[in-house]
Amino acid sequence: MSPLGGRPTLTRPAQPARNGAALLDQLRAALVRYVILPTPEAADAVALWIAATHAQPAWAHAPRLVIRAPEKRCGKSRLLDVVEATCHEPFITVNSSPAAVYRSITDDPPTLLVDEADTIFGPKADANEDLRGLLNAGHQRNRPAKRYDAAANRVESIPTFAMAALAGIGAMPDTIEDRAVVIRMRRRGPGETVAPYRHKRDRPPLRALAGDLALWLRADLPTLETAEPAMPLEDRAADTWEPLVAVADHAGAHWPDRARVAALALTAEADDNDQTSTRVRLLADCRTAFGTDTALPTAVLLERLKADPESGWADFGPTGLTPMKLGTILREYDIRPATIRFPHGQAKGYHRSDFADA
Repeated sequence: MSPLGGRPTLTRPAQPARNGAALLDQLRAALVRYVILPTPEAADAVALWIAATHAQPAWAHAPRLVIRAPEKRCGKSRLLDVVEATCHEPFITVNSSPAAVYRSITDDPPTLLVDEADTIFGPKADANEDLRGLLNAGHQRNRPAKRYDAAANRVESIPTFAMAALAGIGAMPDTIEDRAVVIRMRRRGPGETVAPYRHKRDRPPLRALAGDLALWLRADLPTLETAEPAMPLEDRAADTWEPLVAVADHAGAHWPDRARVAALALTAEADDNDQTSTRVRLLADCRTAFGTDTALPTAVLLERLKADPESGWADFGPTGLTPMKLGTILREYDIRPATIRFPHGQAKGYHRSDFADA
């Protein structure tokens, strides 16, 4: 039984001692050889995240790596290529069915890699609900998905715990980025150059490096399982960064300090760039839409919300924001439509006063 209960403690034959700090240095050098990362702290964070994938059975939380860019040609897909070559058992989810992804997750899970993740989480991605649920739930242990097996007449518990890297244009949902190390890519500036990445030529030595990382970390899973590193962060951010800091402490040399500097820098950057949630933005836009009116029919409220091209409500879902979706979001704030008498007759709508408390 593992020290934390329920997690597998894997054993391996004795291996020669490996210099963890040197391996992390080598991994970081490979990253910056092929990709321009936005800051030195971002390079440190990605290297530590990749290393942490090789010790997933030791962790209580599976941090996500979000690689986001404001536009194309910012290097996000190339960074995902290097992550794929150096992480633990990469599982690329492009065109994979949710059932195949779920069934691939075991007590020693692969590393999920999702390119063009904005198509999974965007407003027109209704078909990917199962995959979104997996990526949201799999950050923490003991959050299995429940499925009914009609043939066996029983409910199955399917593991969801797995580290995942997601690359895409723009921000990911709060439920993902709050549990992620977020890397904001940018286009190369004048004079910035990288080596071309050739899969056939460059991936084999990177996979050899991945093997060395695995041998180093897998030999010490019991130690990593019980590690309680001093964290510069609190709450969910500490949960997300703890595996990375634990790897850095295990490596020693300059890595413990660099890990904590990276954690503080990238968390502060995320706080500075935090976007207003969809729900709060909808409340604010509704307040603007009412203007001086004390009540509005639902149809008129939606018309005003979608009239602003910058708001995004016209593209919220396949047909834009609908009365049902509007009602679902507002219901979280105990705001519900009512039958209201207007000069032109009765209609379902909302009172402006209902929004005051929210």
